[in-house]
Amino acid sequence: MTIEELYELLRSDESYRIERTVSTGNMDKFQEAICAFANDLPGSRKKGYLLIGVHDDGSISGLKVDDVLMKKISGIRSDGNILPLPVMNTEKVETPQGDVLVVEVTPSFDTPVRYRGRTFIRIGPRRDIASIQEERILSERCAASLPTFDTYPCRQASINDLHIDIIMNQYMPQAIDEEVLDNDHRSIEEKLASLHLWNLQWNCPTYASLIMFGKNPKFFMPGAFIQYVRFKGETNGGAILNERRFEGCLYEMLPQLENFIRDGIVTNRPISISVLREKQVTNYPYKAIHELMMNACMHRDYQSNMPTRLYQYDHHIEIMNPGGLYGQARPDNFPLVNDYRNNVVAEMMRTFKYVNMFNHGVSEVQDALKANANPPAEFNVNLLTAFSVIVRDDEKSYEESVHSVSLNATCEQLKASLNPEGKLLIISLSDTIVSISELKLKPLLKPLYEKKSNTLLKDKVIYPLIKLGLVAQTHPETPRHPKQKYYLTELGKTMLAYLRSTDCRV
Repeated sequence: MTIEELYELLRSDESYRIERTVSTGNMDKFQEAICAFANDLPGSRKKGYLLIGVHDDGSISGLKVDDVLMKKISGIRSDGNILPLPVMNTEKVETPQGDVLVVEVTPSFDTPVRYRGRTFIRIGPRRDIASIQEERILSERCAASLPTFDTYPCRQASINDLHIDIIMNQYMPQAIDEEVLDNDHRSIEEKLASLHLWNLQWNCPTYASLIMFGKNPKFFMPGAFIQYVRFKGETNGGAILNERRFEGCLYEMLPQLENFIRDGIVTNRPISISVLREKQVTNYPYKAIHELMMNACMHRDYQSNMPTRLYQYDHHIEIMNPGGLYGQARPDNFPLVNDYRNNVVAEMMRTFKYVNMFNHGVSEVQDALKANANPPAEFNVNLLTAFSVIVRDDEKSYEESVHSVSLNATCEQLKASLNPEGKLLIISLSDTIVSISELKLKPLLKPLYEKKSNTLLKDKVIYPLIKLGLVAQTHPETPRHPKQKYYLTELGKTMLAYLRSTDCRV
């Protein structure tokens, strides 16, 4: 730095870029200033200057800078108190009024920068500790300015590790205008580089090209696969009924995954809604599971060794992918705000119509689940290193399924309780509330007994039906109530329909 450049700095009114001091021993003050310049809260990307040997009014104090002071100030860069390490330059400028030690600090891309765990910033001429909101601004700026992992070069890979034919014949015609493609006579590497699939500096593929078109992406990213496990019961402590791995590049793997979701996870089964009518019930809507799995592949952290997990239990599915919320997406604004950990991968998946990148995915999932009578998906966005979502089975079909099993068991109990001789029970039921005398007069229940006393009717018919939950009393708290009547429960009504639909004569 020349004397003229120093004088220009001393005259500058950009106070947020300049800190003046005559002290030579206050190391905390120096390091806090350097930390604040590195954070560059205003986002000017202009260098900051700590001027040692200058009064607040800009006059030079007459300091004599020696090697000891130079080494002490220069050592700030690597003493480990400021992290990440700042980019700084220390220089002595000699003037007729005395020496000035100039510390030039370059704004960091990796913010927030902290001095002993605290983030310092400059607000005009003042230095202060950043608030939570200000730290968030620095974090988001860092995420926006740094390249995403999928754009990094994979220096161990070569062009032979890519399915070049797929890129040239399938992807490029969809990603690039036909006329532009016909007139593009550059080398393959230059064409790939224009799509962020190749790094010209290192002459190697990027991770994005390996993720989408690599012959063996798992070799370079050990966690780049999907693990499916079908557990018996509702926890992963149950027996494993099925296990499968989806490996390979996304171009080959995603169609397999789509088919598996459609044929291996989504099931349709008939449920009887009357004696002569049935309806088809779907456990999970295909659209919801498909959307969640596509998002998992798009947003996952490919640097992690953890696979994307698709775990299926008897009545719920859990999807977990490595990497929590990214960039501007936070627990307090999810799902209204979205950000992309893998921008290039997301763009390629959009080109192949797997995702739309409109930030409508979560709402579409919830709408599809609601239309299928499933409970809403449960998102866990508070995990630091993973993102989890649980989708539960269609509640109505689950209840009907359980009810059907219960009904079959109840029918066997009914036959065992009321027909010990193994003879076919002839039953005629009604949902009208009746008394014992009315039962005798109609009769609504006609068991194969010659004697029809009230006691026999109660002991052999009514009470067993109450015990089975098929019949209920109008005065259950007073069994001998003079106005006691009996009526069919919902289970009893269903039993009637069940018996009429079977070989039982009614």
